[in-house]
Amino acid sequence: MSLYYEAADLLTAPTNAGGSLKSRIFSKKDLKSQPAQIYALAIETCKWSSVLKEVVENAEILRLEHKLTPILSILLVHDLLLAKRGIALPATHGLRTSVERHKGRLQAEFVKARVRRKVSSVESFKAFIEEGLENGSGTSDAPYPRWVRINTLKTSLEDQLETTFAGLERATSIAAVRKRGAKRLLIDGNIPNLIAISPNVDLSKSDAYKAGEIIFQDKASCFPAYMLDPLPQDGNIIDTCSAPGNKTTHLASILTEHSPEPDESSQIIHAFEKNKGRAETLEKMVNLAGSNTFTKIHPGHDFLKSDPKSTAFKKVGALLLDPSCSGSGIIGRDDMPELHLPVLKQAAPKHGARPPKSAKVSNAKAPEPAAETRKRKREDHDASMDVMVDDDGEVTAISSEDELKNRLEALSKFQLELLLHAFKFPAARKITYSTCSIHAEENENVVQRALTSPIAKQAGWRILKREEQIRGMKDWPVRGSQQACGGNDELAESCIRANKDDEHGTMGFFLAGFVRDLSPTTDMDAQFLRDERGHLVRDVMGFPVPADIEDSEMVVLENEPEVEAPEEDLEWGGFEEEEEEKVVKNVSTKLSKAPAPPTEKPSKPAKAPVNKHAHSALKKRTQLIKPDKKRKKTK
Repeated sequence: MSLYYEAADLLTAPTNAGGSLKSRIFSKKDLKSQPAQIYALAIETCKWSSVLKEVVENAEILRLEHKLTPILSILLVHDLLLAKRGIALPATHGLRTSVERHKGRLQAEFVKARVRRKVSSVESFKAFIEEGLENGSGTSDAPYPRWVRINTLKTSLEDQLETTFAGLERATSIAAVRKRGAKRLLIDGNIPNLIAISPNVDLSKSDAYKAGEIIFQDKASCFPAYMLDPLPQDGNIIDTCSAPGNKTTHLASILTEHSPEPDESSQIIHAFEKNKGRAETLEKMVNLAGSNTFTKIHPGHDFLKSDPKSTAFKKVGALLLDPSCSGSGIIGRDDMPELHLPVLKQAAPKHGARPPKSAKVSNAKAPEPAAETRKRKREDHDASMDVMVDDDGEVTAISSEDELKNRLEALSKFQLELLLHAFKFPAARKITYSTCSIHAEENENVVQRALTSPIAKQAGWRILKREEQIRGMKDWPVRGSQQACGGNDELAESCIRANKDDEHGTMGFFLAGFVRDLSPTTDMDAQFLRDERGHLVRDVMGFPVPADIEDSEMVVLENEPEVEAPEEDLEWGGFEEEEEEKVVKNVSTKLSKAPAPPTEKPSKPAKAPVNKHAHSALKKRTQLIKPDKKRKKTK
């Protein structure tokens, strides 16, 4: 009994209630009817509302039935004409009888509405409505395409084009795909293995979808993994906030494409998800996609509490960050379906006082001018000021600019903390940071604060410039906000945005890449050996031992034990007196006959080439001792 009243209240709720129809219904706690039943009735009535408005007005039941309001009339007439079981009320209920007594007239007007649209049958009429042809005027917005990513872990683009998408017409532009009533596909030019299909094409029941061969994923949502482009030399990867798993499985597909072994990867994806319920969804997605063999899920683990210096992450060279955000870029998050309400016709004033009274009641609820006024207000109104539903599903009511500012400040603080923590992983060389938000506070502002942080400067992190980005991202035309970047053109060009209301047919999104330039001090430090405690290993003269030559020198010394020059040099105690006199006479004779050049003066050190594999510090020590010994003897 409460089904129709609750659906009516939710559909006519004021604009500041915020959120999509689905979020309004499923977040309401005091509903007496099943939320799923209310949602099905409401969404189907909205689809048919332009037809139902026409039927109710021409049948004039609002003038004849005083109990009916415009919104109740189309809800009840929808079930009468289109629901299999008719109106879901007892046969003697007042609302049901007020509609069913006009059943013949309503059915006749429904047939006339179908004929006026040149549709031959009820089934064809239903298909007509589902394809969006009823609202296909030039003034209405084109619907968003459906984006489908081909899961290359299980199939290929070529195979899917020959099977799942075989019945669709090839399009050359996204506008052709978005056209109402079309059944077309477009192979995307930015992201490999991504297809856009017309919105009325439903593949949710296809074998490919059930087998995990295709994955529904917005084009913009594919940007982070594609930009990160993990290569074999990048080592392991961390996905910091992984659920539901679209980006995680996209990473897995890219890994296997770069792997020398087909369908295998020696690299590991560490997938963090602190919410255990969402972690279960992540696990199902990973298993269905076929990436479970090299994806290590960390259920209930907060990435911020992970230890960057842990041995488990010593090979992590790339990180994907897609943290919780306001979700303001998600399509349909703040949208309500279009609703057409009937009005009471004033064509029969001769009926006396009753019609004006009825008109007063009906018009007070939802007359057509009021509906149009409400629609104009919605267009001028900032929906993000009403309610904020983040990508974790958390609903936050926003009633003022201050509340919105405080919420965005809290989110950006968390996002920055996450990014700075990612900077601390010692082997990391590249990071992507993304949000499905349209607010600069969560996007460009976070990037700028991260780049100016001491952690970024000390570790050598910088922005990935546009000319350094992978081709599909470098060619993407929508870049960051110059205003939000403080006029820094290079930074704005390096950032990537996607708008949910432009010609590209994507959700609202933001992406930035970071790469690491090792500082000179870090490079020098890495060239020397360290012991188990991390201390530098030094030779007998106190010099640090180079890391790249120590092993080779040790091998040579072990293979050539007969070379005793280092030991002889270390134990040398100077010339005997007789030997010294002979050396002095020989040297003086040679100097008198043929003076040697200054570079050839020290004749004794000519034995050094014999000890070419000995430590250089030993040679220097020998050369330093000999002149002192000679000087003492001559005195």
